Amino acid sequence: MTNLSQVKAIVFDVFGTVVDWQGTIIREVSALGDKINVSRNWGDFADRWRQGYHDGKRSALNGERDWLKADTMHWERLELLQGEFGLDALSHEELKHLNKVWHRLTPWPDSVEGLERLKKKFIIGTLSNGDNGLLVHMAKNAGLPWDVVMGAESFKSYKPDPKVYLGAVDLLGYQAHEVMVAAAHLSDLNNARKYGLRTGFVVRPDEFGDSGVAADLIANEEIDVEASDFIDLAKKMGA
Repeated sequence: MTNLSQVKAIVFDVFGTVVDWQGTIIREVSALGDKINVSRNWGDFADRWRQGYHDGKRSALNGERDWLKADTMHWERLELLQGEFGLDALSHEELKHLNKVWHRLTPWPDSVEGLERLKKKFIIGTLSNGDNGLLVHMAKNAGLPWDVVMGAESFKSYKPDPKVYLGAVDLLGYQAHEVMVAAAHLSDLNNARKYGLRTGFVVRPDEFGDSGVAADLIANEEIDVEASDFIDLAKKMGA
């Protein structure tokens, strides 16, 4: 493992790394489906709903539309999917509540304990493409002990735009090599490394459930530290 003694802050990708977005959505929408006697492949629904956010983010980064909050992009895709998945029987208020499920995502079992350990030694925070308010609500609901919340809203852009990574370094008042990005997604870490940040890879094999989407399971040789979960990351970072 690389010498990481100069790291002072660790910022985390959130969706999939800290919280189980797919599992949470499947549980909530399944309960709604039971309520209105609708049965569908809710894993497929979760993946396609999430894809709406990725499509919106890509359009904004390509200059095809203005920056939007994740809540807005999720709502746009939910409106498109509701008929296909039988959710048009829900009231407008029920759909709005469902759209806020992204604020209520459940952490992985090791997330809170691992973050609390890391917090004793490092500044810890988010570096997510989610909205700042969404991330604050999620933290309150899930007991995530962030020192700082930084989302796409902080920079009016999305990863992998360099101004997100470098903007986080600037807001923290550190140099790039003093900040580590921790994520379950190698693409995120590869981009962070381009701009001088340190990298921590955390394996989340169940992020996509049985959808057939492949999670990143093996770190590449350029990753600074590889961990099986947040508790393991804390141990390897001396926390």
